[in-house]
Amino acid sequence: MKSSEFKKRRKRLLQQIGPGNIALLASAGHCVRNRDVHYPFRQDSDFFYLTGFNEPNALAVFVPGREQGEYLLFCREFDPTKALWEGAHAGLEGATHDYGADEAFPIAELDTVLPGLLEDKCKVYYPMGRDAELDRNVQAWIGTVRNKSRTGVVAPDELAALERIVHEMRLFKSPEEMALLRRAADVSAAGHITAMQACKAGLYEYQIEAELAYHFNREGLRAMAYPAIVAGGKNACTLHYTDNNSKLKQGDLLLIDAGAECNHYAADITRTFPISGKFSEPQRQLYQLVLDAQLAAIAQIKPGVNWIQPHETAVAVLTQGLLDLGLLKGRVKKLIKDEKYKAFYMHRTGHWLGMDVHDVGDYKINQQWREFAPGMVLTVEPGLYIPSDCKKVDEQWRGIGIRIEDDVLVTADGCEVLTAAAPKSVHEIEALMGGTQCQ
Repeated sequence: MKSSEFKKRRKRLLQQIGPGNIALLASAGHCVRNRDVHYPFRQDSDFFYLTGFNEPNALAVFVPGREQGEYLLFCREFDPTKALWEGAHAGLEGATHDYGADEAFPIAELDTVLPGLLEDKCKVYYPMGRDAELDRNVQAWIGTVRNKSRTGVVAPDELAALERIVHEMRLFKSPEEMALLRRAADVSAAGHITAMQACKAGLYEYQIEAELAYHFNREGLRAMAYPAIVAGGKNACTLHYTDNNSKLKQGDLLLIDAGAECNHYAADITRTFPISGKFSEPQRQLYQLVLDAQLAAIAQIKPGVNWIQPHETAVAVLTQGLLDLGLLKGRVKKLIKDEKYKAFYMHRTGHWLGMDVHDVGDYKINQQWREFAPGMVLTVEPGLYIPSDCKKVDEQWRGIGIRIEDDVLVTADGCEVLTAAAPKSVHEIEALMGGTQCQ
């Protein structure tokens, strides 16, 4: 992503912070996996969104109107030995030259320099309660400034949540962000096709997961956006199943919920398909019901429609279908009012998508569901989950778990399904898995 994109974001942030105030944002740290081995580093999404700086042990400071520069970055100094062992890192020169900081300071000098930046500021914006170390440091730095009150220096007297500003910014995707989301979606959709083609009874779930990981890596997207769910048979009725260690059985369905990450932007796709390559009649009926609900929900997405409308549409379709198939009994309106459908469909129909798979952004404004607007990206993922021990339904339905999920961009006059390349109709899936070209 171009440096100009990050610069535009910082400019918007500085305008909203306003003169006389200051904002602080810490990078992610290394997470220990075991002993002296760390998990692969993944930058904090808010920090990367504003800086593009992909190193740990850093603090970004934003000071609107500061003559010497409004964007300061505290980071590690360049260390030739560390570079030899672990690879290149920016250092202070790189922080200014490559990452657009107006000034850069050694992270080791934070306690010396930062209190001076807080002097005579009214409000400090930072992610309160998210980073215990930063919480302690902010209090200590403000305390240092207060101790200088006899010199006429004034300490900040108000703390504010930085996320309220940054997360509203992140909710609306720029063209550059949309390009990254499309790339993640395209690679992920192709990965799901590869998984369908590789699937057969006798393999283990983790072998199908390996097909996905191989495809993502081969395409240059080396990180999963989240731990993949590869759930055969009754395992699909566990919503966040990630053991992925059971053998695939003839006659079962396989639910895969997996997406790649492209330069910090996530895809999130779920497909459910028959391990044998052909749906049984009960599987087909439930699958078509979920697909009908998803298509009806997607059709609702356009500017001006409120967030909950696609979910309510999906619930109505699913409830009517469950009634028609005999899994529920009663009147549709009463069943919906009493939430009887939740025995088989217990989650919402979607969530925001972006740098985080469950991305940031308010769902309500002033206690009212917010309306869709161009640039928002969300998932649409209705499902049905019939526990294998559910005695209230006929045996033919038991142990079937189905979810269908796509990533949807709100456009000026409707929406665009970013993950449409992943087959999802009964005919498309059976044709693909049967080795014939779908017309």
